[in-house]
Amino acid sequence: MMRNILLVLLTTLLIFSCADKKTSTKLRPNIVLIMADDLGYGDLSCYGNEMIQTPNLDFLASQGVKFTDFHSNGAVCSPTRAALMTGKYQQRTGVEGVVTAKSHRDVGLSLSEITMAEELKKHGYSTGMFGKWHLGYDKAFNPTLQGFDEFVGFVSGNVDYHGHIDQEGYLDWWKGGEIENEEGYSTDLITDYGVKYIQENDPDKTGNPFFLYVPHEAPHSPYQRRIDKVLREVGIAGTQAVMEDSIATIYKEMVEVMDEGVGRIIESLKEIGQYENTILVFVSDNGANHFGNNGGLKGFKASAYEGGSRVPAIFSYPDAIKGGNVNDQVVLSMDLLPTFLDFIDQKPAQIIDGQSIKDNLLHQTNLPERDVFFAYGKKSFIRSGDWKLICTENKNGKNLELYNLATDINERNDMSSDRPDMVSLLLKKLEAWEKEVREGVIMVAG
Repeated sequence: MMRNILLVLLTTLLIFSCADKKTSTKLRPNIVLIMADDLGYGDLSCYGNEMIQTPNLDFLASQGVKFTDFHSNGAVCSPTRAALMTGKYQQRTGVEGVVTAKSHRDVGLSLSEITMAEELKKHGYSTGMFGKWHLGYDKAFNPTLQGFDEFVGFVSGNVDYHGHIDQEGYLDWWKGGEIENEEGYSTDLITDYGVKYIQENDPDKTGNPFFLYVPHEAPHSPYQRRIDKVLREVGIAGTQAVMEDSIATIYKEMVEVMDEGVGRIIESLKEIGQYENTILVFVSDNGANHFGNNGGLKGFKASAYEGGSRVPAIFSYPDAIKGGNVNDQVVLSMDLLPTFLDFIDQKPAQIIDGQSIKDNLLHQTNLPERDVFFAYGKKSFIRSGDWKLICTENKNGKNLELYNLATDINERNDMSSDRPDMVSLLLKKLEAWEKEVREGVIMVAG
């Protein structure tokens, strides 16, 4: 009988020991970051679009947090991506403008910058990227040198969706650090690789959480459907024209195919039992051009008005965040890096400009007050609470516009003449910021 009692005690101790061990080694959340390219604030059905149907992103919004005041750091591609990867204002990285296929083939984001992938890799994450880089054409700036274990995709601003050729006629489809083209529609290829990465990096098998970055090309030009022909040729700069009256239909399909891909990624996470334990973020890199829908906001891509930078954004983490919330706080692309790190109880390795929104997501508390800034070309702005001052430089000096976004989100009523005191205060802050973020920085694209 004593032996039986001892056996029961030992078994009980073993069970509790194993239970403790399982709890203590619970994996940190996986992180999946999906970025659309030139997708406008009103381009998704969950943001009011009645022509384009995006059921998978609608589902994600219903299960997570939908932002109404999320801003891309830049109003064009490269600057936003530099800020996203580093958590800094893009000016500090030297990537203030577009890294173009024509004029910037030998420059890129400095390897001295600590990227989101490098931060997460340091804390035990596997890292994969499939899609658009746009932070350096030369292999010296390849994503595999910036913290990504795996990379398949393109490094230019956009490629032919079928031929994978950039604007200047260069073949631009990479596997790791080498060009290796393959057949397929770029949106589907990007999704295929993302799904494969999830399947091959199941944390229950690898013992490590993963960070998957999926920067889509869609719905950036050239406007091509799955069935369309190649519009570019190797060795020849330029793109064959597409009939303008067909672009709306093509654009719709491009967004909906991307949404299909989001659905496949969600399903893949569910299949390996990791959906609830995954932070899944969807965002756009800037507003739409005139072919897209910015939800009635003034301006388009490259603009300092709301249509240039206010973008759709969704944050899902079923294990920790109550679904169905709408978030009206001012959030920027550069805030994602510190937020991801905060969710795994870590801090950035260097001083950055972004701030974590973890507490806000978990408890719906207001974010600390801060002024936020934007600059691209001759246009800049400061957002301070509800006030927004836009400064446009021209040959006659500076043109200043002042808006109160609480009552005038469409920026129709310029109040600069009514509130010269506010104009003066905000302009001083904006000029001080512009000087500070560029001090000592060598601009590689501006």
